[in-house]
Amino acid sequence: MARRLASLYSGESVSCAMQRRFLIPRSFTWFAPVALAASLLACQAVPPRPSNDRTTSFIYVVRRSWHIDIGFAVTDVKAPLTSLAGDYPTARYLEFGFGDRHYLMTRDHGPSTLLAALWPGPGLVLMTALTGTPQQAFGADNVVMLPVTPSQSRQIQAFIWETVSMTSSQTGSVKPIATGPYEGSVFFAAGPKYSAVYTCNTWAAEALRSAPLPVHSTGVEFSGQVWSQVKRIATP
Repeated sequence: MARRLASLYSGESVSCAMQRRFLIPRSFTWFAPVALAASLLACQAVPPRPSNDRTTSFIYVVRRSWHIDIGFAVTDVKAPLTSLAGDYPTARYLEFGFGDRHYLMTRDHGPSTLLAALWPGPGLVLMTALTGTPQQAFGADNVVMLPVTPSQSRQIQAFIWETVSMTSSQTGSVKPIATGPYEGSVFFAAGPKYSAVYTCNTWAAEALRSAPLPVHSTGVEFSGQVWSQVKRIATP
């Protein structure tokens, strides 16, 4: 399975493929909102890194070309998020990523589908259950292990759970809406809407910020914007 995932992710992420086609400097329509968002960065305080708890956990930040995933060792996953792994008893790690529902669940990835993803529309979360390590699945150069406290890990998990439970029934149970594109992956409906200014990478930055980790999310649309911040945090 690790080899299969590695081959699947050697190219761009399916959930953020539209960024390669449309989020480029030549697209003037993107310049104004990106510039405006960037100008607001100074107004967004970056939360400090808490230092009053023991560091005993890791989160696994994975860069898949244009897309960022957030993951955990199954042994660190707590309720209620652990309920999502019930069908994968042999899984050792869980990875989560956000994307545009229509784009991910259609076979038509032509220009009209890509353009439609730029407007606010239903989102979803792709969960990947790994039996090997994230490094084996995605390559060591594409994985950063961030040391976090147990409470930080729980807060990021709570953020992910809130994302997938917003659209759940009154019973609070969260069920997949479809199988994913490869073995061990499933889609869950997401509460937030995907759009040009709230992408898979915006969501990932918000997940990290919820810990709180010293990450900003305003103006974040590209994976490199998250990755540079993660690398900075990981550097002693």
